[in-house]
Amino acid sequence: MKGFDAADGIHHAQGDRAVHACLAVMAELRPHLDRQAFADRVRALGVGGYRLAYLAAGGGIVTVAGYRVSENLAWGRFLYVDDLVTAGAHRGEGHGGSMLDWLLERAREEGCDALHLDSGVQRIDAHRFYEGHGLRQTSFHFAIGLE
Repeated sequence: MKGFDAADGIHHAQGDRAVHACLAVMAELRPHLDRQAFADRVRALGVGGYRLAYLAAGGGIVTVAGYRVSENLAWGRFLYVDDLVTAGAHRGEGHGGSMLDWLLERAREEGCDALHLDSGVQRIDAHRFYEGHGLRQTSFHFAIGLE
């Protein structure tokens, strides 16, 4: 899908066309999102500071990251990575590492004390990737669904 900056490199998804272009990769991590729900959710989250970035290579999007800068009592000022995924066909090519490096640089530019993310317990390969890039497991995340 055109309508996004396909030049090799990392870009922020600006507008629905760019957001829609990110969906195929994001769906590998968030398969429950359909085209319209994805654009609506990204737009709504943007009000709270969520940013969607993508790494383009070879004319297509290969890695997508959603992130926000926030502050709390536990961590101070931090960049939180909501979503980070590389298309399965492009894993192992260094794109995820490039995106993570880019996110770390954004955190520094924003005056953050740290970068944080959560990862599903079943994502063993992702955990190895994060640890290989210097991230460490620092807590357990607990949740309960509300009906």
